[in-house]
Order: sequence, then structure tokens, then C-alpha cells
Amino acid sequence: MVKHLDEHLRNDSALADADTWIFDLDNTLYPSQCDLFAEISQRMTHFVSEFLGVSKEHAHATQKAYFRSYGTTLNGMMQCHGMDPHDFLDFVHDIDYGPVEGSPQLADALERLPGRKLIYTNGTVKHAEQVIDRLGIHQHFDVIFDIVAADFVPKPNKTPYEQLIDKEGIDPKRAAMVEDMSKNLAPAAALGMRTVLVQSHFEWGMGGDADHVHHVAEDLAHWLHRAMDHHGPGA
Repeated sequence: MVKHLDEHLRNDSALADADTWIFDLDNTLYPSQCDLFAEISQRMTHFVSEFLGVSKEHAHATQKAYFRSYGTTLNGMMQCHGMDPHDFLDFVHDIDYGPVEGSPQLADALERLPGRKLIYTNGTVKHAEQVIDRLGIHQHFDVIFDIVAADFVPKPNKTPYEQLIDKEGIDPKRAAMVEDMSKNLAPAAALGMRTVLVQSHFEWGMGGDADHVHHVAEDLAHWLHRAMDHHGPGA
């Protein structure tokens, strides 16, 4: 696929001009093999089961249906059942962050990467801070824009992307967004951003051949280093 090739990276002048980098959090800044989502998903199932008074099997099916239809289980529970989001978010992110190990390679890549670096997550600031502290990259990020700041409207709804752009004074034509879900890159591309899909072993990691995906990274730290080799200072 051409999106994997250095030649494609070298010829992307818009990426070279990017002065703002927007990173998703889960399965993007840490490898999907950490599988924090498995524990989060189990806790979602437990919360939904208790909240609705249904079996774990029914709750799991509801959880997945809401994820597909509403973007997140949280949004589905809010829209369909009037659930207050705060207890849900606190509960599902009360997990063991031990599988996330420090990444000197990613820290070095972010250090080399010019411009502002932001996190945009469907999770919470608290969750994001736990992850980036474990990775050893907290100091590289100026802003964490989370689901609370987005008024609980999840990606890929376009509204919070526009909110982030307005709040942080971002020129989307000079911004790049990095995500593990192809569908979440579509609004970014429509707004004029360059997009990078980080592949994962989850089904939503597919879609690298979509027109709104400009680059595909199998390993984020390695890809960022290659980008800097082509476009960084002195390149």
C-alpha cells in the first residue's frame, strides 16, 4: 500500500507544514497489545448491567449496540436512558495501568516533533494522565481535550472537532491527527487536516485504504521518527 512508503511520506508537503499534532490516546499512544480496552469493556458491561438491572450477557449486547450506533457506550446510555456520565466514567477507568510500559522511543520522537502536541480522547483527562505518566511522555503535551470538554459528544461527531479547533486556535490546514480508528479521521480530513492511522489488532484498526486516511503507521514511534527524517529540522 502506498501509504506505508517513505516516498509517500516525503512528498506530503502539507504534513511537513503541520504546526499542531493531535493524538488520540487509547491504542494510539500505547500499543493495542496492552489491551487496556478489555478491562475497560468488562467494567462497562458490569456498570450497564447494574444500571439497567439486566444480565451481563444482555448488558454486553447493549454495550456493543450502543458503541456501533452512538459512537460510544456512554453516549448510548445517556441518549437512551438519561444516565449521568460522571459515575460511569469514573467506574470504567478504575483499572490497572500496569500493562502500559514506558516508551523512551516515543518520548524521543515527540521531543523531535516540532509544533504543539495535543491529546483528543473519548476518555477523560484523568485516564489520559494515567496513561501518559506510565509512558513517560506527559511533558510533551500542552492540552488534553477529553469527553467532558466535548460536552460528552464523542468522535466521530464533527462538532467537538470544531470546538477543539476554535478553543485552541488551530489552523486545520496546518494540523495533523493521529488515530487508531479510521472513522474518527474522516471529520479531521474533511476539516483540512492530514491524517495518520495507527494500525491495531482490533477490527476498527482497519480502513487504512480510505481516502480520508493519508498515512498508515504500524508503529507510532517509528513512523514519527521517519516523518522527522523527511521533514524535521535539517531534513
